[in-house]
Amino acid sequence: MIGTFDLITKLRKMDGSFKAREQQVSTYVLENLETISQTSVSNLAKACEVSEPTVIRFCRKLGCDGFKDFKIQLAQNVAVSLQYLSRSENPSTGAYSAIDRVLNALVSTTNFAHNQLNPDEITSAVDAITQAKTLIFCGVGGGSTTVAFDAANRFFRLGITSLSLNDAYLLRMHAATLGPEDLMFFISSTGTPRALIDTAKIANQYGATTICLTRPNSELSEICALTIGIDLPEDPDIYKPTASRLVFLAIIDILAASVARKMPDKTKETLRRIRASLTALHGNTDPQPIGD
Repeated sequence: MIGTFDLITKLRKMDGSFKAREQQVSTYVLENLETISQTSVSNLAKACEVSEPTVIRFCRKLGCDGFKDFKIQLAQNVAVSLQYLSRSENPSTGAYSAIDRVLNALVSTTNFAHNQLNPDEITSAVDAITQAKTLIFCGVGGGSTTVAFDAANRFFRLGITSLSLNDAYLLRMHAATLGPEDLMFFISSTGTPRALIDTAKIANQYGATTICLTRPNSELSEICALTIGIDLPEDPDIYKPTASRLVFLAIIDILAASVARKMPDKTKETLRRIRASLTALHGNTDPQPIGD
C-alpha cells in the first residue's frame, strides 16, 4: 500500500462490526496500540487466541495488504498520534490556570528566542528588504500561513509591494516571475516543507533574493541566501496555542520596525497617505493602528 491513512480512526469505527474472532484481534490491538508494531503475527494470534489466518483477514478488512503492511501503517499512525492518545496528567481547566500556562509559555519562548536571535542576521535581512521592489512572504500550514499573511499586512504599509502565498502552485508560479529586484521570504518552524524548498530553488534560479525564518541547518536554510535562524521548543501541553507562532510574529515586527526606520521619509509619507484614506471611514484623527 502506498501512503498512509488514519488506521486508528478506521479501527475505532469498525470495532464491534467484525466477526467474533476478528473482533478479538480488534479489541486487543486497540488496547495495545503502542506495542503491536513490535510483535509478530504468530505472537499476536496467540495473544488473541485466534489463528494466524484470522489475523491476516482482520488486517485485510482494514484495507492493508497483510500483517506487515498493517504494522507499518499502525506504527506510523501511532507515532504522530501518541501524545493525543494518552490521558491528560493535569485536569485543571480553570481560567486562571489557562492564563498562567499560555502567557508563561509565551514569555518563556520569547526569552528563548531573544537569546538565539543573531543581530547580524536581522541586519542583513533588513538591508535586503529595504532594497526589494516586490516582497513575497511564503508559508504553508496553519501557523506559517498566518505569519506570512500578517507580514504582508505589515510591510505594504511601508511602501513596499507585499503579498503572502501559501498555495504550492502559486508559490512556484510567482517565483518564476521574479528577478534581482524581488525578494521571497520563507517562514517555517521546521525548514522541511517541500513546497517552500522547491520554490526557493526556483526564485534563486531567476536571481531573486531568498530569506528564510526557520530552523538553522535545515534544508530550507541551506537553500536560501539569508537565514534568520531560530529553533524553538514546543510545550508538550497539546491544548495550548503554539507559542512559536507568536514569536515568529514578533520577529516580523522587529524586521518591519527596523525597515521603517531605515527609510523614514518613504515610510512616513506612506503611513500619512494611508491614514488620510481612512479618515472618511471613521472620521477619527487620533493616533491609532493603521487599518489593523
